[in-house]
Amino acid sequence: MSLKKICCIGAGYVGGPTCAVIAYRCPQLQVTVVDMSHQRIAEWNSDELPIFEPRLDEVVKTCRGRNLFFTTDIDKAIVEAELIFICVNTPTKTYGLGKGRAADLKFIESCARRIAEVAQTSKIVVEKSTVPVKAAESISNILKANVKMGVKYQVLSNPEFLAEGTAISDLFNPDRVLIGGETSPEGQDAVNALCWVYEHWVPREKIITMNTWSSELSKLAANAFLAQRISSINAMSAVCEATGADVSEVAHAIGTDSRIGPKFLKASVGFGGSCFQKDVLNLVYLCECLNLPEVAVYWQQVVDINTYQRRRFSNQIIQRLFNTVTSKTIAILGFAFKKDTGDTRESSAIYICKYLLEEGAHLNIYDPKVKRETILRDLTRPEITDCPERVSELVNICSDAYSAAAGSHALAVCTEWDEFSTLDYQKIYNKMLKPAFIFDGRLILDHGALMDIGFHVEAVGKRLTRDISKVVRTPAASGQ
Repeated sequence: MSLKKICCIGAGYVGGPTCAVIAYRCPQLQVTVVDMSHQRIAEWNSDELPIFEPRLDEVVKTCRGRNLFFTTDIDKAIVEAELIFICVNTPTKTYGLGKGRAADLKFIESCARRIAEVAQTSKIVVEKSTVPVKAAESISNILKANVKMGVKYQVLSNPEFLAEGTAISDLFNPDRVLIGGETSPEGQDAVNALCWVYEHWVPREKIITMNTWSSELSKLAANAFLAQRISSINAMSAVCEATGADVSEVAHAIGTDSRIGPKFLKASVGFGGSCFQKDVLNLVYLCECLNLPEVAVYWQQVVDINTYQRRRFSNQIIQRLFNTVTSKTIAILGFAFKKDTGDTRESSAIYICKYLLEEGAHLNIYDPKVKRETILRDLTRPEITDCPERVSELVNICSDAYSAAAGSHALAVCTEWDEFSTLDYQKIYNKMLKPAFIFDGRLILDHGALMDIGFHVEAVGKRLTRDISKVVRTPAASGQ
């Protein structure tokens, strides 16, 4: 099949950046991104894009209006395209069978039915959303059950492996591209057509073809293994704090083993984002459905340790502040789940704030990229609080780190933004109530220098001892 026009259903974190890079690398292709949200499409067509990713703005503005288009005219784009990416959300179910673990495929099914309804010619349909194993088979069954005369479909699996904050560089220089399809001649023709798109910039040896189910499972397995590494080092961080070992030194030591490697061994307050927890829980549910209870329990523990780490960090704040944070002010630095993104989905900061608010703490929250309305929306979700009015009373959104720290009893670093390691902490110390506490949940601060200023410092995976003789004496903040 000769490809000239590509359509992507879903203008989110996957669809937008992916199609922008395809348009950038394949100028002869017309790439159209469609979405039901008029507001989101308007933002993609504006000077302020709906998501923040380094270099995304540059890539979009180079191609937009040339061979990259954003529109709400879904039917027109489907009719014209030879290849259609499905990049819609697949959230964890919040009700019914599989609640809390299974992926909700209602948006995937809706896309399949929409394609079957309006398509007039044969299409390659590419499942790019993270889905359970055999979801492609479900899409194929829907399409074939509603097929029109002369219209044929080939369904491929092409999972994304983007890390937020580095999505554009991941797209330009991927570790691998997975494409799963049927072994029939028609299926292989479709696989080759998608390979042709990626071969414009990805070396052929990095494009791995396989059967559809292996491709789908590879996505879940990759995220499960990465989440497992984070939970493993976070479990070790608790042992380090109890024994006096330094988790950073332990991570370095085991990371030099070529069989293990150094990546994803940074202890923290826990992983977040749209994929890790969702995909691990999806894998748990799959194992339960396949009557593999021992395997399900194994992977469930990865999520349980992540929850434990968040609670442990929050409890440490409460305990060090003399076992109560009621009416005390705590500055929260960072709300995004990681640096270089405005995404807050499953951010550990949300749950740390939840636990502190339940204890009656006042929170001053600052994040350089997360909008005020996003923070308040996340903290007033039903699963986070049953009293939204209390959130508005106890939470203050600040415009910078210094105003967040002013008059606070403690400061907690929850996102590893680079700017947090370069702040003037002497200035911050002078404006805080004494004793002033810092809780480093991302291990990005100079703990020795902070203790020399006078801070009481707590860090994930370390037991810190302050040399009183080196403390710089400064006046207490007013109002103490």
